Amino acid sequence: MAVYNTDFALVKRAIDSVLRQDFQDFELIIIDDGSSNNTQNQILNYAISHENKVSYLRHTNRGQAMSVNRGILNSTGDYITFLDSDDEYKPNHLRACLQEIHTVDLIASTTKTVVDDPEDYYVPDKHDQSQLIHVDDCILFATLFGKREVFLNLKFQERYAADAHFYERASQKYNVQKVDLRTYVYYRNIPNSTCANLKRQNALVLA
Repeated sequence: MAVYNTDFALVKRAIDSVLRQDFQDFELIIIDDGSSNNTQNQILNYAISHENKVSYLRHTNRGQAMSVNRGILNSTGDYITFLDSDDEYKPNHLRACLQEIHTVDLIASTTKTVVDDPEDYYVPDKHDQSQLIHVDDCILFATLFGKREVFLNLKFQERYAADAHFYERASQKYNVQKVDLRTYVYYRNIPNSTCANLKRQNALVLA
């Protein structure tokens, strides 16, 4: 989980959703991407209180891709997945993903998407950011779940739709599949999310 200036209450919600999983053989690595909002001590202290499951790393601001890549290099599990710091897992998320991965190398899944307005279901298209597509038709970064070797061999790149780009590159070398799980809770009603900011920028351009 990469963290950058996310409110601690949301980070704690995300961590707690991992700790509550009905599958408990996991490690959670939190990479603080140089947050400047004074939450680092809160996150570190919370990680220490669960140090049998949670590790905390920090570096200067480098962007999500480099932060996630560092977390991958520090991981030890056979499988790797992600969690955005303002989202959460349903209690059966990890187990559900494990049940889907047996015949493939990498999956992406649909989400339970939380919105305030129906327009929040739509995000900028990676091919044309002035156009919007439904989140169910996207590859969403934090729903990626796959074998460790996939992520070690194909590192994330800092770009818009880095998740979809990663999935497309993986499909050229590995067996990949999009599955309908909805065990990942995706909060699209957060005003300052990357997608929300991009939609506002595009709206201003189009206006």
